[in-house]
Amino acid sequence: MNATLAPWKAVTLIAVSIAIIFGGIIFIDAESTIVLLAAGTALIILSLLWGIKWDAIEKDLMENLRAMFTPILILLAVGLMIGIWMLAGTIPVIVYYGLLLIKPSVFLFVACLACALMSVMAGTSWGTIGTIGVAFMGVSVGLDIPLQYTAGAVVVGALFGDKMSPLSDTTVMAAAVTDVKLVDHIKHMLYTTVPGLVISLILFLFLGFRVSGQVENEQITSILNTLETNFNLNPLLLLPPFVILFLIYKNKPTLPVFGVGILLGALLAIIFQGNGLAEIAVALNDGYTASTGVEVVDRMLQRGGLSSMLGTVALLIAAAIFGSPLRTAGVIDVILNGIQRVVKTGKGIMLSSLSLHSFLFIITGSYYVTFAVLGPMMKSMYDQYGLHRKNFSRTLEDTGTALAPLIPWSVTGAFIAGTLGVPTLQYAPFAPMLYLGIVFAIIYILTGFGIAKVDSPATEKEKPVAAKKALQS
Repeated sequence: MNATLAPWKAVTLIAVSIAIIFGGIIFIDAESTIVLLAAGTALIILSLLWGIKWDAIEKDLMENLRAMFTPILILLAVGLMIGIWMLAGTIPVIVYYGLLLIKPSVFLFVACLACALMSVMAGTSWGTIGTIGVAFMGVSVGLDIPLQYTAGAVVVGALFGDKMSPLSDTTVMAAAVTDVKLVDHIKHMLYTTVPGLVISLILFLFLGFRVSGQVENEQITSILNTLETNFNLNPLLLLPPFVILFLIYKNKPTLPVFGVGILLGALLAIIFQGNGLAEIAVALNDGYTASTGVEVVDRMLQRGGLSSMLGTVALLIAAAIFGSPLRTAGVIDVILNGIQRVVKTGKGIMLSSLSLHSFLFIITGSYYVTFAVLGPMMKSMYDQYGLHRKNFSRTLEDTGTALAPLIPWSVTGAFIAGTLGVPTLQYAPFAPMLYLGIVFAIIYILTGFGIAKVDSPATEKEKPVAAKKALQS
């Protein structure tokens, strides 16, 4: 069982965390990996000085690393897949047809909707971003549309689909930890998610028409000719993404599915591009490295490979190190105990859970941790105030799943930045759906609109007592 620090010591750990993270990233402009390692080291030292045993910290560190292991493997698999799909011509052929068929003025709008559709069907934002998301980034270069615009459109679409899909692990988990029916949970999220998507789509149309006149037909023609010269653009090269989509839709495990995508890419590279095993090995490790002689095409294609993801892997390991002492010291328990002494109303419970989960997620960067910890601990408090638990399950996703791409040290944020090649803070302003969900959630809590009630709430006198017992149980 984890030791729990005195409240003032827990608050000190949180303050030190915030100071080092935001000071290091904003003022010093240091890399997120180094900042997290520095913060983790400081927290471990303070915890040891205050009596927390190293064995306990080490145990939680190993558990955090085990939780990170599968995402790390998926991350590496995506790097391998992007490299081999570039070499095989799969991504180049998507870029080719994208340049032929999509007008610059509606490109961002189409990219967002396409990613949303794929993510809803497949239930994975990672799979969407790592496949057609990367292809859209290539088309963006060809159309001379700023990459941060396209990254925003891809992320909004992918995350909308992730939240709305019954196949998504985060959607299933949020419903499960709060004991809410999956369909009820998804329907309730429409209140906060759809308005953000609509506003985002309007933004993408505005940005698209703003930049649509900047691209020159000669440049597009040059890109198309270069792709035709350097690749055999056979339509059969589109097979891997369709196979991946089908297998994920059939709820097959992600890692084996990506393995199939890598093998298919290697076979197509041999059959259609005439590459040998040496070229395939280079593409898997270093990504696509060949030069076409046209700078804009090289910027589209020279990416992927195992080595491109190693920096992101280091970031995830640093995040695990950083989160370990906070978990061992029982910081979350201290915060919840404080809430139970202060909060006395249903609105207070909803605002507290929204604020607390946002804060803890920003600190830990892992919804697998925060969902699992807060879900079971706070769900019964909603019962005591006559509130349906789906209000809470929606809050978990609005402040976890949707917030994840905005946190550079989160698993999802690190994956997106590494895969799309655009830093988090650059695409964040162009992905409004991600944070508008929180804005609409607060509006609904204050006005009562979109808040589901249950039939038999506790009496006003019973509520605080029952809520306190729920937290203690």
